[in-house]
Amino acid sequence: MSKNLTTRSEDYSKWYNELVVKADLAENSGVRGCMVIKPYGYAIWEKMQAELDRMFKETGHQNAYFPLFIPKSYFSKEASHVDGFAKECAVVTHYRLKTGEDGKTIEVDPDAKLEEELIVRPTSETIIWDTYRGWIQSYRDLPLLVNQWANVVRWEMRTRLFLRTAEFLWQEGHTAHATQQEAVAEAEQMMNVYADFAENFMAIPVVKGVKTANERFAGAVETYCIEALMQDGKALQAGTSHFLGQNFAKAFDVKFANKEGKQEYVWATSWGVSTRLMGALVMTHSDDNGLVLPPNLAPIQVVIVPIYRSDEQLEAISAEAKQLMAMLRKLGISVKYDDRDTQKPGWKFNEYELKGVPVRVAIGPKDLENGTFEVARRDTLTKEVVAHADIVHYIQNLLEEMQANLFNKALSYRDAHITEVNSFDEFKDVLENKGGFVSAHWDGTGETEEKIKDLTKATIRCIPLNREEEAGSCVLTGAPSKGRVLFAKAY
Repeated sequence: MSKNLTTRSEDYSKWYNELVVKADLAENSGVRGCMVIKPYGYAIWEKMQAELDRMFKETGHQNAYFPLFIPKSYFSKEASHVDGFAKECAVVTHYRLKTGEDGKTIEVDPDAKLEEELIVRPTSETIIWDTYRGWIQSYRDLPLLVNQWANVVRWEMRTRLFLRTAEFLWQEGHTAHATQQEAVAEAEQMMNVYADFAENFMAIPVVKGVKTANERFAGAVETYCIEALMQDGKALQAGTSHFLGQNFAKAFDVKFANKEGKQEYVWATSWGVSTRLMGALVMTHSDDNGLVLPPNLAPIQVVIVPIYRSDEQLEAISAEAKQLMAMLRKLGISVKYDDRDTQKPGWKFNEYELKGVPVRVAIGPKDLENGTFEVARRDTLTKEVVAHADIVHYIQNLLEEMQANLFNKALSYRDAHITEVNSFDEFKDVLENKGGFVSAHWDGTGETEEKIKDLTKATIRCIPLNREEEAGSCVLTGAPSKGRVLFAKAY
């Protein structure tokens, strides 16, 4: 199986696009700007979903589902929210088609115009808060902790598989609280849940922080985020959690009677991650040979490939392989035995390398004689011969080692690409020649933020939560600054 992948150093963007398609993750569809997530790609997303869903439920959240269509009037109730999404909304105006006069073509029936246009869900705050008005009357109804797994539509002009498509899959949490403190704690908790997931399951180190006013979610009082760094030195926002204050409660008149019987507006949060995480997974770990998947998210953690010349050899190897499969599966390790006779072992090796399967076990006649297995690991592309008695323990430890190794490799790269600068010349030089996060003083104004973006295409990715407060001078204007923020070019 020939990979013919463009190398990362040659053209990182082309390498990414080719890899997503050739590794059978996704492809462009017949609908402009939309993608088809193929079974292998969807299997990775399902593992992400399962782990996140478990984490949400452990923190007290329940799943529900809300309509795909939102009346246009709902959006006008929260001014900054509609401003933030207006240019990305797909709008349903009619409810029926009819056959054209030629009897062949299909056209929109002009007599079937909707009384009020419907927006195809770009995010669900408005429809959910309209619903919550009927669910919340008393402090006894709070907190309300709800999550939704859904698809959303944001009409993107320039699309790229997983990273930016007109329709994508995500989860969106929407919670209601009796106090500001509870809501802020919820928003921070969910940011930490996302960081835990990114680091321990995706093996992606992240910076936790808050967005600037310019970069906040439309309608939020505060946006918490986790920011990751890709191998090309560009940042990627991997998850956001928003403290919404009482903005949506006031817009949709959601009040509750407190313990003293007094009417108050509730406090709100929303938070979400999407299939964009698939893009982050590919770009953080993969190499010029194909995907590199962390074992915790790999649909197939171990693949066993038989090497044989006769049916008798295959029969003996298969018996050994099936025994190994059974032992590994008892430990919760996902295994595939590839005994297809339509492809040679070398072709299979290439295929599983391209698809990022963490561990490959080869069994041939000599292995049967010697009581050994040949074990290849995807992250380092190295092989070991392992004794029969040790194989299960070896693979179990190897998967844990690989998970940690991928995280540490990504962490070393990320830390080596956080660069402090003190002048705008330094700022531009690092952006152009090194990449990564640029740690610089900023005067706190939206005007300076926009000017830097116009001049360099770099945005403030976040104000890190762990930053040290230190007096300094803005990298562009020289005005006083309270501390450093992280700039980067981003996806």
